[in-house]
Amino acid sequence: MERILKPVLLLLAGFLVATMILKVVNLKFDHLRNTEPMQANSITVKERERQLECLTRNIYYEAAREPFEGKVAVAQVTLNRTESGVFPKDICKTIYQKNVFFDKVICQFSWYCERATQKRPLHEEAYEECYRVAKKVLLEGFRLEGLTEALYYHANYVNPGWKKEKVATIGNHIFYK
Repeated sequence: MERILKPVLLLLAGFLVATMILKVVNLKFDHLRNTEPMQANSITVKERERQLECLTRNIYYEAAREPFEGKVAVAQVTLNRTESGVFPKDICKTIYQKNVFFDKVICQFSWYCERATQKRPLHEEAYEECYRVAKKVLLEGFRLEGLTEALYYHANYVNPGWKKEKVATIGNHIFYK
């Protein structure tokens, strides 16, 4: 009797395990069928790296010699622009945007018109610091409280005559909304 009972119990146990596995797999498939498909605005790793590189270059050429807050502020204004609906929704397109006024090419960020052909930064250590700031702002969402609406800035030694509301002065830049 024991010779018959042992194989029957093993067969029954195997059947129960197979049934449980099938049940779990079916539940998982049901869950996947009922969840939303990947959002159209989801981003690939390659695209995020491209954005991070563009933002790093912008911080470097606009604020490499600025304090940490100045670098964050430049990055934040860049991202504010992409989220504003007034500028391109892509970080790189916002940074590299050019406009023509009275037959003169105007870049959103002056370094691009002046240094667009420069391939590598001259000061690798400063560039690495700008990269860390770009990661903190873009990937971790780090922001300066007073600059949530800032879309513009200029160096404090320039007077563009803007009729915009000033929101902050950080390092050598004056920020506006």
